[in-house]
Amino acid sequence: MQQENIVLILYVTIVIFVLVCFVVIFFIAFQKRKNKLILERLEAEQKFETELTNSRLEIQEQTLKNIAWELHDNIGQLLSVANIQLNMLQSNVSEDFQSQIKETKEVVAATVQEVRALSKTLNTEVIQNNGLIESVRTELERFNRLNFLHADLKIEGEPVPIPSSDEIIIFRILQEFFSNVIKHAKADNLFVHLCYREQELEITVADSGVGFDTSVNVGNSGLTNMKARADLLSAKYQLTSSPGEGTKLNLVYPFKS
Repeated sequence: MQQENIVLILYVTIVIFVLVCFVVIFFIAFQKRKNKLILERLEAEQKFETELTNSRLEIQEQTLKNIAWELHDNIGQLLSVANIQLNMLQSNVSEDFQSQIKETKEVVAATVQEVRALSKTLNTEVIQNNGLIESVRTELERFNRLNFLHADLKIEGEPVPIPSSDEIIIFRILQEFFSNVIKHAKADNLFVHLCYREQELEITVADSGVGFDTSVNVGNSGLTNMKARADLLSAKYQLTSSPGEGTKLNLVYPFKS
């Protein structure tokens, strides 16, 4: 009788052990399946967000290209016609108005130059042809020429070729920062530093403006666009600012192997 009890206990123990093993294996398989589904959903959401951002940026680039064409072709041509008409008028007016017409012609000529310079910074194809460094230099020279502020560019290291699509995204990030500086910072100085290293390009941009509280301005669409573009490049992005201390952007772009 005692032997039968031992056998029964052993049998029950084995059954319980098998059931526990089955439950553990089922739970592990369930968790793996659950984690896989969660991972797949996160990947799908991330892919969707990336495609959405890419589509939005493509639309923005096409819009900027169209604006650039309009500025260069239509507005530029209209200003050129105005300049021609001023030349015709100049030969038919008295000496009293000659100086005024001459000043107006100079203003129109300068406007034509600035419109064409602005169109170059908006046109994707021009940026592709000029490259990142020349595009940034052109933009800063325009700021200096128009006396918006004093802008400096420093290049350190040996420039490394970057895919043109990435150069455009980097330039748009910088352009968004520049736009915020011009519109909001009330800055006297703007400094841009491009540092080429073996594996990465580090870009530092700083202004001497009024700064702002980043915790209050987190919803700013321009700042959001900058961060979204940086994410597309898998670049490290950091924007620091505080009231009265100016604003600084640090962007680290890893070279593609």
